[in-house]
Parts: sequence; structure tokens; C-alpha cells
Amino acid sequence: MNEIVDIHIKGGTLVDGTRAPRRVVDVWIDQGKVLQIGGKAPGVAKKTIDATGMIVAPGFVDLHTHYDAQIHWDPYCTISGWHGVTSVVLGNCGFGFVPVKPEYRERSLLTMTRTEAIPYDTMKVGMPWLWETVPEYMDNLARIPKGVNCIQYMPTASLMTYVMGLEAAKTRPANAAERKEMKRLLHEGMDAGLCGFSFQRLGPNSTQADFDGTPMVTDTMVDEDIFNLAEVLAERGEGCIQVTQSTGDMRADLNFLEKLAAVAKRPILHNAIVPTRRDPTVHRRSLAWLQRCREKGLPIYGQAGTVRTGFSFTLEHWNLYDASPAWRELTTGTKEEKLKKLADPELRTRVVTEAEAADKRLKVIQAGVGGAIPKLMVHKVNKQPELEKYVGRSLGQIAAAENKHPIEVMLDLSLAGDLNVEFLGPEKDFNADYMAEMINQSDYTIPGVSDGGAHTKFFTGGAYTTDFLYWLVRDEQKVTLEEAHFRLSALPARAAGFRDRGVLLEGSPADVVVYDLAKLSDGKEWIGEIVEDLPGGEWRRIKKAIGYHAILVNGEVTFADGECTGATPGKLLRNGQAEPVAKERAA
Repeated sequence: MNEIVDIHIKGGTLVDGTRAPRRVVDVWIDQGKVLQIGGKAPGVAKKTIDATGMIVAPGFVDLHTHYDAQIHWDPYCTISGWHGVTSVVLGNCGFGFVPVKPEYRERSLLTMTRTEAIPYDTMKVGMPWLWETVPEYMDNLARIPKGVNCIQYMPTASLMTYVMGLEAAKTRPANAAERKEMKRLLHEGMDAGLCGFSFQRLGPNSTQADFDGTPMVTDTMVDEDIFNLAEVLAERGEGCIQVTQSTGDMRADLNFLEKLAAVAKRPILHNAIVPTRRDPTVHRRSLAWLQRCREKGLPIYGQAGTVRTGFSFTLEHWNLYDASPAWRELTTGTKEEKLKKLADPELRTRVVTEAEAADKRLKVIQAGVGGAIPKLMVHKVNKQPELEKYVGRSLGQIAAAENKHPIEVMLDLSLAGDLNVEFLGPEKDFNADYMAEMINQSDYTIPGVSDGGAHTKFFTGGAYTTDFLYWLVRDEQKVTLEEAHFRLSALPARAAGFRDRGVLLEGSPADVVVYDLAKLSDGKEWIGEIVEDLPGGEWRRIKKAIGYHAILVNGEVTFADGECTGATPGKLLRNGQAEPVAKERAA
């Protein structure tokens, strides 16, 4: 036996992502692909990974990330890369940095500082601008070192701004000439390897507003402009659409998604389906709708909000109450401007009044993204002794003791603490039965949503893969291991157009995780830990992974027992695959 192969994964339990029963079998990898599964050794391996007692499975596919800037300074797209993610999708929600004219670069960075809460200085220092057009951007993305694979959406907000100018894109529909040009540019982008397009439409009172408090470009986008782009995918017979939509009229939103799927004739990734703790009708209604769509031949997938993560925030950085006009006004501007607003009696009254009169949608948003305001705990108080008495108490408890509204307590503490008082969302009583039901009762739901790379100071959603496995599979035993790996790898790969990824079969790209299920963890801290590892001297919250023996991307080990190897074998997957597909299209 003289043949030399790259890697032998020995003695592990293979869960191949296809839903096939697990089995103890050896796996050989060579030249970036799975060479052989089981049988007699095909040759002598340069490296052996002892996987005895461990799970061997396909690397995870993270569909919803905002690593568009971070991938330039962090090839592994952590947090996700620490937690077994070997492929990511960039450009979600319609946001990104392409196409962007040079004069709009600064404004493009500012856009992401609020809606996705990515620090400006970090992006400014860490992401060199070497492109304007989509083909130039894709060539740059292919060239930079990567520790994960990636595919890229056309960010619709960037596209509209590029064609129409920012003011027009925010205030009116596109005209016929502009729609034609947007179609041309999307075709050009798809020729360069884009996987489709994305958009967020959350209405004039967007939950995720622009840095100045105005809606994002796509938040008020008209149906006709979206259908215009969908026609490109229908014409090409490729690509998918990622949609984050909530206009306050659920029936209208779902009707629109059905129309969009009918026009595009391509997969729609709908964000997001989330269960409540006590009312199963909420997620069951969504699952029933997904099933009806499939029966009509509409290829809609539901990205399920399975991530369990805490929120911890100060009012210096917080933006996720933006659906309330008064809150949005209060929390926009410089730090000095925010402090002045906190002391404004009229604005304080408006904030409280809006909260009390809020419709169901706003109250659900506020409770969901951080926790109901009365239940928020005072976590840190800017090292001010006179405020220490409040630590560990909820805003509701303090309000009752001081005869104030909980929001008044929040504003008073923030003002006294120079905006550095930190509020901690309560550890939620997540319902494992309902969470598992979202997975087990529909063939079209995908775990997530990580939002990796975004809201860097608030939460740690990039750890969702590890949490899903140790919570719902190991501890609660509500989801089988075979089903979990199908949902974490194969199904998202299929939905987003990754070719040959998400499964471990002979000939498949060797994106692999080897882990000890009994030891799997994302740490003890509900809200993770703070590290100062971002460019520009900025900090973020992280959760490191525990229990991963090896993570491989395209047949190379990127992490060994939690330590980064420095290897950067990741690839830009143009049109979902490593090698570009030659296409000819009539002008």
C-alpha cells in the first residue's frame, strides 16, 4: 500500500447529514474531498484524527450572517467559525457594501453602525475598500484569506442606492429606467457568482433603522421594485431570496411572500418563525402556512429562531427599540446628544406614553429582543458606588420601591451612569417542546437565526449550532442527531444554493466537524464574555465553543481542540460552488 492520502478520521460515529442512521465508520479525506467512507484503507494517511467516541458530521451552514465587513479581518467569521460553521451567507437583510460608489462609502459604513450595530471604527480600520462594482467585490472576496466558505447575496439597499441615489431610494419607487438598470446589475452580479438577493422591509417605523433614525432603504420598498428583481431569478432559473419582513399586517406579509415566490420561482428564505413559551398556536400557524405554500408549489423555507442567547446592553449603543418613534429619537445621535435627550421631560413622557399605548407588535418586539422592560435587571453601574444598590434588581422592582415607571428608572440610571449602566435581559424559560416542534413538524424549517457579526455588543447568536445540539438533542432528547445534522447542514445548503455541501458522502467537499457530544458547550455565561479583539480598539461579546475536537474546511483543519491552526482553506462559492460556471446570456 503505497498511496498517500491527506487525512484519516478514525473510529468516529458518522452522521452524514442525509438523515441516514448513524454508524461507526472510518473516513478518508484527500485533496479537499471525502475520498472514501468505510472499507479497507485506501492508503497511508499523512494525518490521523482519532474520533473514537465522537460524532463526525458535515460542517454547519449559517444562512443568516452579517460578516460582510468582519470577514476582511477575521477569516473564520467568529463567533460562528468557533461553533462548527464551515460555510456562511453574506449580505443578508439587503445590507452590505456592494455596489457602492466611492462617494457613498462613509455613508454605507454609517448605515451598518445602527441597523446591525457594528462599530464604525472597526469597519473603517478593518475593511479596505478595493471595489465599487459587484464583479470587483466578488474578485476581492475570492482573493482574501478565508477560514470558512462563503456565498453572497446582492444587498438590495446598496443596489437601490447605487442606481437611484440615497434620497430617492428612501423616498420613492424606482422609475422604469432605474428598474431596468437594477435588473442589469443583478444579472451582472449573478454572472459574477451571487446567490440571489436579500431585503428587509419593516415599514416606516423599522425595528432596525438607519444611523439617523430614518427607515432603511428597503424598509419602505414597494412590491413592484421587489418583483422586478425576482424576475431576474425566474429568467435565470437560479438563486434565492432572503426576506425579513414585518409590516404589522401578518396576512398581507404572507400574501406578499406567496406572490414573490410565484414570480421568482425560486426558494424564499423567510425570517423568522419563533415560538412563544406558552402559546403553541403562534408557531403552529406559521408551520401550517409553510405547508400550504408547498402544496401550492411555492418553495418557501422558514428560518426558525432557535437560538437561545441573553441580551445585555446600555442605552449608549442600544437600537432595538427603534419601532417606537420616541425611543428611536431618544437613542440616536452622539453620546452627548443622547444624554441631553435623556433629561428632556417632554421626550421622556413620549417614550413612556408610547410604551403604554404600544400595539401588540411593538410590545412583542421589545419583549423579544431584550426582555420586557420591567423584567430587565441592572447588571453593571459604571463603577459608581452610589448606584451599586441597584445591581441585581429588576427595573420593575426599583420602580415599585421608588414610585416610578420602569422606563423612568431606566432613563434615570442611564443618565446618572453616563450611559454606561448595563441592563441584562432575564434568562428566558425557552420551551423545548415548542422549539423541537418547529423542527420535527415541518420539512421546511432551518435552525438559526445567528445574525453572526451583527449586534456585537448585545448578544452571541453565532453559537446557535452548539446550543441546538447540546440542548435539544443531548439534554432534552427532543430532536434526533440525524435530524439535527440534516437541519444544520444539508437543508440550509440546499435552500441557499450551495452545491454538494452539507453532507458527507464520497466525493463531497470535506467540510467536517468532529465533536464530543457529551462535552459540547458554549460556556456557562448566559451573555458570553467581553473581549477587546476588534480593529479600532473596539470590544464585543463572544461565546467560545467547547467539545469540538476538529473542524475541517475543504479538507484542512482550521480548529483543533478549540485552537485555531491558522489554515485558511475557505472559498468563495460562486453560484454555490468552488469553480465558476461559464454562462452565456443574451444581452
